[in-house]
Amino acid sequence: MEKQRYERPLIQKLENNMPNKFGTRTESAPMTHIDDVAVKDLMDKYGSPLFVISEKTIRTNIRKARKAFETRYPKVQFAWSYKTNYLDAVCRTFHQEGSWAEVVSGFEFDKALNNKVDGSKIIFNGPDKTEDDIKKAISNNALIHIDHLDELYSIQEIAGEMKKKARVAIRVNMDTGIYPMWDRFGFNYENGQAWDALNKIMRSEVMVLEGLHTHIGTFMLSPNAYAVAAGKLADLAIGVKDKYQHEIRYIDMGGGFASKNSLKGTYLPGSDMNPSIDEFAEAIASTLINSNFPPDKLPLLILETGRALIDDAAHLLGTVISNKRLSDGRRTTIIDVGVNILFTSFWYDHKITPAQPFTQYTENTVVYGPLCMNIDVIRDNINLPLLNKDDHIVIQSVGAYNMTQWMQFITLRPPIVMIDPEGEVHVIREKENLDRLLEFENVPEHLKDFTL
Repeated sequence: MEKQRYERPLIQKLENNMPNKFGTRTESAPMTHIDDVAVKDLMDKYGSPLFVISEKTIRTNIRKARKAFETRYPKVQFAWSYKTNYLDAVCRTFHQEGSWAEVVSGFEFDKALNNKVDGSKIIFNGPDKTEDDIKKAISNNALIHIDHLDELYSIQEIAGEMKKKARVAIRVNMDTGIYPMWDRFGFNYENGQAWDALNKIMRSEVMVLEGLHTHIGTFMLSPNAYAVAAGKLADLAIGVKDKYQHEIRYIDMGGGFASKNSLKGTYLPGSDMNPSIDEFAEAIASTLINSNFPPDKLPLLILETGRALIDDAAHLLGTVISNKRLSDGRRTTIIDVGVNILFTSFWYDHKITPAQPFTQYTENTVVYGPLCMNIDVIRDNINLPLLNKDDHIVIQSVGAYNMTQWMQFITLRPPIVMIDPEGEVHVIREKENLDRLLEFENVPEHLKDFTL
């Protein structure tokens, strides 16, 4: 007979509403499987920590988002945000689902080309486009979203030298009622900067104005802000038509839709309070349809949604290293997942779930990572059951930014696997090793030998 786990005695006030023997039920069921693949089997084979991506969830998310917009607006195109997660397997999944590529650097542009995305279906955003980047974008017939006047003048000069026309749009920033306003990028709507840039482009012989773009913020919780932004871009597009008899081919509303993660400091979990993709779609589509565009001249609606489509498609598996008490009596659990690979723990309260059965006893816990730095905190406070050394945990909704913003710091970065819709597990990024890191280092000859 297996020895039962010891539960220490305690006195705790009982609360109403579905109590267990320790009060209100706060725990959820253990997460033992991901897409019907056992967490234990994954960790036994690939080690800990381990990123696990669900291809089925990615496809479900993009299809749901596309349906939300296409049922409300007749011309919709998604473009996958490479900076959110630029693993080739992830990008190609979105491309198979019909998404274009949205990039913000020459590196990401090359990645999209390497993924066999036609250049005409690459949107090049961002403030740092080098001369070589601009030449490459023009050569590949990409859509260049101009961020500032210096870039506009560079494109004009380079396109003239190449004797090719550049397909361009401008990024527009504006007051949508959300503060602080994102006005670092692009041309301002209210003070006339946007019209100044549009006038310069329309008088150029080497640039073709194809669209208008905005990206009003990140992890947005107000669909109405997108309605305001869509209305202002529609106003600009109609103004260009009136002044120059030139039709804007597309309006790009960027990204920034909230996922179901919970922001630190929020009272309710994100799954309960964050707007759905349908709410964002309703706000944007209704505004464009109700604007003064002729019914047969509606522009293409482009969306660069990233976080809302990938966050819940990935999990980070980890292992308990130890438990201890802080000097003030708080319980702490140390796991082998640090902020170097879970960057989003600085602003999300990620849900952490045991990967094996657990007792009903729970306690408020600080969850630390393994790094030798005091800021390595995965959760400041979370109610968890008793976890013992070598128990496994699942950190949920980690698909956005963690695999692009992670750092090689103190520990080597872990492998990443993807589970396909048939339940087959594929390694899509190998575990980092010392040899790979040393490939980039050179030691001067006079430092190679020493005696201790």
